Amino acid sequence: MGVELGAAVATAREIGEQVLAPEAAAVDEERRWPEKGMAALRSRLGGLVMPAECGGMGHGLLAVAQVGEATGRACASTSICFGMHLVGSAVIAAKASRRQEERYLKPIAAGEHLTTLALSEPGTGGEFWLPQTRMERVGEGMLRLTGAKSFVTNAGHADSYVLSTLAAGPGKPPGQFSCTVVDATAPGLEWGPSWQGFGMRGNASRGLELRGAEIADWCLLGEEGDEIWYVFNVVAPYFLMAMAGTYLGVAAAALEEACSHLLRHREARVGRSAAAQPVVQHRLGTMWARVERTRRLIYHAAAEAEIGAPQALLGLASAKAEVAEAAEATVNDALTLVGGIGYGEHSPLHRMLRDARAAHVMSPVTDLLRVWTGRALLDEPLLES
Repeated sequence: MGVELGAAVATAREIGEQVLAPEAAAVDEERRWPEKGMAALRSRLGGLVMPAECGGMGHGLLAVAQVGEATGRACASTSICFGMHLVGSAVIAAKASRRQEERYLKPIAAGEHLTTLALSEPGTGGEFWLPQTRMERVGEGMLRLTGAKSFVTNAGHADSYVLSTLAAGPGKPPGQFSCTVVDATAPGLEWGPSWQGFGMRGNASRGLELRGAEIADWCLLGEEGDEIWYVFNVVAPYFLMAMAGTYLGVAAAALEEACSHLLRHREARVGRSAAAQPVVQHRLGTMWARVERTRRLIYHAAAEAEIGAPQALLGLASAKAEVAEAAEATVNDALTLVGGIGYGEHSPLHRMLRDARAAHVMSPVTDLLRVWTGRALLDEPLLES
């Protein structure tokens, strides 16, 4: 590996503290894409999951989770933006052709190319694995894409987008889907207005209209009909770990904010401080245990998935479901301990609570992840309606 995992995580922490954290409040308040933070992450860690033979660091799911925690502590919006770059990178790399290695993998590894996912669609809700975007072959060596994508993170800022489409091959049965990568400069891409969210305000989420966008057929990822393979072998594991890491970072930051507040006020107050009260100590101890057991689940799930353990899906699905609940509950507890100061509009806890709530609604949603876990335990088809 080009860079040892501990060094990569240390780099993420450094960037988080020096670049992301100072910008986090403004990114949220101004609802702007975190250009400065993303430039720092892309240049130093952009090749985190790229193969070593392409100049990348050669890391996998555990690195995505740990780096996500480091960046999520500082700014959840930036962390998700970078996480989607890592997911898109992993998808492109999974079955990359020689031409795709030269065009995408090596520039990503060098920190010169930003990619992202464009899978969700307006008509499919949380079932992002059922695209309706059409792909057809036109002319010699060309593909035409027609359809719409929604909630594209890094929209208008990435250099390329990983899309899912209906399979276009002649004779392909209905219900088969493919993946492709599309350059930002491809003709026929039309961006919708910026989405104004309750939280995660800096992730530049927008809709994308594909009005007969034409791309070379070598941009097809893998073979026709490979999309479901990509979803369960690459997209879901990397996406779940990117999300889980980010929201673990939010939970850890909220716990740290509560501790710091109590310690500051213990030193400033004459007499019995809140930190000396058993009920406060009990709540803080409960918060620590919640964050720590969630961290161990996430890291264990990542490690199990990397070695292909039989029940890896149970851990991956449960990790995002658990961290969604842990982040929301921990921020709420921190608000209770900090009191009115924490409830102020410009408190970091105010931003953390809004960001944490998004963990439940970002697909796959918490309820669906619980269902997947139950189906896996019962040996039932995951995608059966």
